Amino acid sequence: MSNEENKKGISRRKFLKGTGAGVIGSSILISNLAKADEKNEQLEKDVDSKSIHSISLTVNGKKVNAKVKANTTLVQFIRDELKLTGTKAACNEGQCGSCTVIVNNQAVYSCHMLAVDANNKEIITIEGLMNGEEINPLQEAFKEKDGLQCGFCSPGQIMAAHALLLRNKKPTKAEIKEAMAGNLCRCGAYPHIIESVFEAAKN
Repeated sequence: MSNEENKKGISRRKFLKGTGAGVIGSSILISNLAKADEKNEQLEKDVDSKSIHSISLTVNGKKVNAKVKANTTLVQFIRDELKLTGTKAACNEGQCGSCTVIVNNQAVYSCHMLAVDANNKEIITIEGLMNGEEINPLQEAFKEKDGLQCGFCSPGQIMAAHALLLRNKKPTKAEIKEAMAGNLCRCGAYPHIIESVFEAAKN
């Protein structure tokens, strides 16, 4: 070490080496914490996947008894277990409304509700609106007013509209817009959707 380094106490080289070691140590710590979080999340998933619950509910007027994993969502149960595939699974984040069903007369995102939470409740899916092969007046209005394009969001749109008409048989267009705001249409068919619901409310 030079006399100049002795006077200053520490050289620039040593300072940089020490700083580098600190950065590396911090990186290792952060990496270990992230791995621990991932491990804990996986353990929670493993526990959920092994936990089985018995549920009893009414779906489209029929009593259903089943056993489900604790982490099974209602949309998974409807589509995979009951094979009612009219209900669509899209974002799985409670954002788009494609999976909307009626739970005790309320519109619910079925991707954001666990099947165990539907225990002892009454569920209506898009299939439940039909009378055999005959569509109901709301579905007919969507057909007449062209309230769909690709059709993927249509079951959720119709179920949200059905929930509205259950509580308000003669909504205004403003009330329809407010009630349907949680259902996205990727094709942008909103004017026709509003007209469809308004037409159905006339009957």
